Amino acid sequence: MRWAISGGAGFLGLHLARRLLADGHDVRTLDLAPLDDDELERDVEELRGDVRDPSAAARLVDRADVLVHAAAALPIQASRDAIRSANVDGTGVTFAAALEAGVGRAVLVSSTAVYGIPKHHPLREDAPLVGVGPYGESKIEAERVARRAGRRGLEVVVLRPKTFIGPERLGVFEILFDWIREGRRIPILGDGSNRYQLLAVEDLVDATVSSATERSAAGETFNIGATAFGTVRSDLEALIAHAGSTGRL
Repeated sequence: MRWAISGGAGFLGLHLARRLLADGHDVRTLDLAPLDDDELERDVEELRGDVRDPSAAARLVDRADVLVHAAAALPIQASRDAIRSANVDGTGVTFAAALEAGVGRAVLVSSTAVYGIPKHHPLREDAPLVGVGPYGESKIEAERVARRAGRRGLEVVVLRPKTFIGPERLGVFEILFDWIREGRRIPILGDGSNRYQLLAVEDLVDATVSSATERSAAGETFNIGATAFGTVRSDLEALIAHAGSTGRL
């Protein structure tokens, strides 16, 4: 199969590309940033460009069997307008290109940020959508854009993952990693006994592959979470111990 990945140089994109190559698939990526990985640059068809550019999106999905739309602007990186432009307009352009190219299935990587601040757990996929800030709001709108493409004939699957982590994860975690590396005191709210669900990137990759290949997944929306998870304190203490750091909570 030929897989097209938008946001291919991002955290999920890199891990997904490695998995697909290992499984014998052809992989094409599109990103503003370089892959910056010698092995991937050798084996992946790497495109540089913006998902809001129709010509770049068309090149990405040309003769592709599956599109995984993982490109997104994150809250720590951009303004409200920039987040909406990348996440909503980018989805519209990319999914329109996928429709035009006859792509078999498109997977939108959304977020559990679409649920806002939950008033109860567990959260099912049919829970009200209220959005956390500009990012969560943009993901709600991006899902609507994707479903409109679905009504026009594109097989669409929406994934709503929890915060996912693993090797090469930076973003908002970069500050935490720096503090632990430097042996600093790590501030937490309360005593850290609150449970917080972190998802392993390998599990999200598994879910993404399954959602793109399972026939019954077409048209569905899935929350993607961890089977087992601990407290903020236990996770941070384990990370400090793993790093051999003198940092403490």
